[in-house]
Amino acid sequence: MKTGTAKFAIGQVVRHRIYPFRGVIFDVDPEFANTEEWWRSIPEEVRPARDQPFYHLLAENEETQYIAYVSEQNLVPDLSGAPVRHPRVDEFFVRGDDGHYHVRPRHAH
Repeated sequence: MKTGTAKFAIGQVVRHRIYPFRGVIFDVDPEFANTEEWWRSIPEEVRPARDQPFYHLLAENEETQYIAYVSEQNLVPDLSGAPVRHPRVDEFFVRGDDGHYHVRPRHAH
């Protein structure tokens, strides 16, 4: 996969294609931009390619909320329409009547 245009957008709700978590995207790196230590902590057999977009998510699973850093290849759109309950969502976004998350003006680039 080559570095290019991100498939998902800031404010979009996505879920991991393997692991049971979902979240709203609050930032995008055009390619891997985390530490080498983080990279090596991923088992080699499931380690994603570096040359693809990576997304910062306000994430949640059944038990907790957290920040996740996920490769594009491991995300799919979340079509549930359920709100994301991460405590920082309101800091970044306003949820419209349509259920979509819109960036608060002070966070717009």
